[in-house]
Amino acid sequence: MSGSLVVTARLFSRLLIITAVCGFALLLQELGARTLRVNLGTLAPRGSSYHQALQVMAEEWREAPGGGVRLVIYPDGTQGSESDMVRLMRIGALNAGLLTANGISDIDRAVTGLQSMPLMFRNFDEFDYVNVRMRPKIERRLEAKGFVVLFWVDAGWVRFFTKEPLVHPDGLKKMKMFVWSGDTDQISIMRDIGFHPVPLETNDILPGLQTGLIDVVSVPPFYALSLQVDRRAPNMLDLNWAPLVGAAVMQKSMWDRIPVEARAHLKQAALKAGRAIQSRSRQENAEAIQAMKKRGLTVHAVSPQIEEAWLKMVGRIHGRIRGEIVPAAIFDEVMTLLEAFRKD
Repeated sequence: MSGSLVVTARLFSRLLIITAVCGFALLLQELGARTLRVNLGTLAPRGSSYHQALQVMAEEWREAPGGGVRLVIYPDGTQGSESDMVRLMRIGALNAGLLTANGISDIDRAVTGLQSMPLMFRNFDEFDYVNVRMRPKIERRLEAKGFVVLFWVDAGWVRFFTKEPLVHPDGLKKMKMFVWSGDTDQISIMRDIGFHPVPLETNDILPGLQTGLIDVVSVPPFYALSLQVDRRAPNMLDLNWAPLVGAAVMQKSMWDRIPVEARAHLKQAALKAGRAIQSRSRQENAEAIQAMKKRGLTVHAVSPQIEEAWLKMVGRIHGRIRGEIVPAAIFDEVMTLLEAFRKD
């Protein structure tokens, strides 16, 4: 073979290699372009059952038809408060969030009917009955405002954790109480009935207890344990104040970008994550109380007479909760459902 033919053969061989490499790179680029990235924020602590369930969901989303979806989870409130996360979702900096009703209410206040009616639900049977029947309406309202619900959960009952023992509601008037920052209506009502609300973000709870800015925190036991609230507030009132409700939501604009053939797969994985969280959350609260009792938590029982005093106190503000915190139509529907359940 002549020298020119050898050179030509070598050039042709190199050209084939370059063409193959470029083709493979374009294929990878095309596959990468088909894999959507979804950024999800949450206050849930890293390593908690909530976070673990989301991680499992993320792995299943990778296997979705049409190239899969890459779910990137930001736990521990690293994206700010829940109000911050809702704002980030509105501008597309975040695409999804696992939020409590406090954050979801920044999208639509109908969700307050599941959480912001203290002492309205006597037990989980009542709550579950109302919850299941209210969710479809709330989901439609959220979708109309640009958000799709992936799954619902609840974190069990909110309890009062205090520095000094609290049993009677009059004792609460002497304490500085943590409330979610931004809930101006709740703050106004509490001040009008003689309480001392201190609006803070979740990350400010522990520093607030340490500095004396607050004396009482209302959170579910599992969250109190994870924050070590009981170290600074070693008293818990055994009163089911209200359920803490949450949901994973996604921007509808992002959901609409997901290939149609992948949506059922993603939704099933999300519902599975929700069931996993739900199956553990209520049990975790009971376990958390026992764990905190072992390190010094005092649980204060509520007698029927004391419970009646709390119910009377809350009853005096129901007229303001209806309309100012919970939309009137939603409040009335919850009451109607409760009456129907209690008659059966």
